[in-house]
Amino acid sequence: MLDVASATATVFIDGEAGTTGLLIRERLGADRRVRLLSVPEASRKDAAARRDAMAEADLVVLCLPDDAAKESVALADALPGGGPRVLDASTAHRVAKGWVYGFPELSPAQGEAVRTARRVANPGCYPTGAIALIRPLVDAGIIPADHPVTVNAVSGYSGGGKSMIAAYEGGTAPAFELYGLGLGHKHLPELQAFSGLSRRPIFVPSVGNFRQGMLVSVPLHLDTLPGTPKAADLQAVLEARYAASRWVSVVPAEASGKLEAESLNGSNALELRVFANETHRQAVLVAKLDNLGKGASGAAVQNLELMLGLQPQA
Repeated sequence: MLDVASATATVFIDGEAGTTGLLIRERLGADRRVRLLSVPEASRKDAAARRDAMAEADLVVLCLPDDAAKESVALADALPGGGPRVLDASTAHRVAKGWVYGFPELSPAQGEAVRTARRVANPGCYPTGAIALIRPLVDAGIIPADHPVTVNAVSGYSGGGKSMIAAYEGGTAPAFELYGLGLGHKHLPELQAFSGLSRRPIFVPSVGNFRQGMLVSVPLHLDTLPGTPKAADLQAVLEARYAASRWVSVVPAEASGKLEAESLNGSNALELRVFANETHRQAVLVAKLDNLGKGASGAAVQNLELMLGLQPQA
């Protein structure tokens, strides 16, 4: 652990020009405890320049496509002593052997696992919300591991990369669309693995004409669950799991039955709600987050602070 009173952490963001990289850099830019390394724009794809930066860093954050992230890990692994610690924001290593899943709220022991890991995989935005809702209920036996679960979600268009951002901001994209209807979205492996489900869930993502913000929802028929729980039972399990969390909170469902997606933008907060109709014995669990915050750069900075032994900033 760094002695922050006398030392500065050195961080290299490999892929700092992308959306996530820029936001991580912005979040860290004013932090005097962190010294950010960079390579000239013309050298961002130069393996030797990136390797030299890695050799100087305490921690490397990867904000790259999957194949490029794997290449960067190989560069780091080849350095003396196994190279710097690595935090990967791509999909490449989220279920890979030897990597710790970077959702510290996953279980009571996960924060310590992230703190001590040499290789951490930052979670996807959609799985962050879904796992936060499902995992505590699986652990408590309320949702059986083999229960048929459906996850629906909507994100702002900033999560879709440069081409989607350009289409929405250029006025050529639809106001709303479902996607991933081949039921093979790249987030499914981590969603299943870390929610504790043995049966592959159905995941239906969508995108709306707003820049950032996210809602992830899980509908449940309460009478199909063991012990036929009430909505209050689900709420109590979630509240107990996240009672000590700085970033995840369980809040009352809006009486209006409505929920917008953007109020947490710019933060690392994640809010969980249980909407229910006891007459019909149905419930909808909903997670709200900023897809660029707790769903990407905010989570990365949270994991980085844990890995470097830095006190979390607001």
